[in-house]
Amino acid sequence: METRPYFHLVFRPNIKLVSTVRRFAGEFYRRVLADQELASRLALATHEMLENAVAYANDEETAVRIEIEGDLLSVRTWNRAAPDRLLAIKANIDRVMEAPDPAAYYQEQMAVAAKRNEGSGLGLARIRDEAEMNLSYEFDKDKVCIRAVARIIGGLNP
Repeated sequence: METRPYFHLVFRPNIKLVSTVRRFAGEFYRRVLADQELASRLALATHEMLENAVAYANDEETAVRIEIEGDLLSVRTWNRAAPDRLLAIKANIDRVMEAPDPAAYYQEQMAVAAKRNEGSGLGLARIRDEAEMNLSYEFDKDKVCIRAVARIIGGLNP
């Protein structure tokens, strides 16, 4: 029976804990993945996803699950969000995934972000471009699951 590395963590939303979880996830990636540059990009993506999940959580629980399935690595975050946030999440992910050139879209969004007074709004575009991950979402009433998937290049560490 083949075992596949994963972890699942649930914590109370606290922006200070996001960096701690990123370090934990980064260490997990470094130990499991042969490609250390990919490990670094995935740690960044995990940080961006958690930062969003914590910032927009409506209750006292945010979860992250990182799992390897064959040659794919998926990062999932869960939290509860207000109805208007659910619509914004859907629209943002749809725009990011429909962009024909992730790097060009990210550059465009950086220009837009420079004019914002609050938040950059760059997290999803950054995940798509820099971490080369595909994004999707699932809703169950007010609960949202965001999933980012990357192909594992270079295999796993023995």
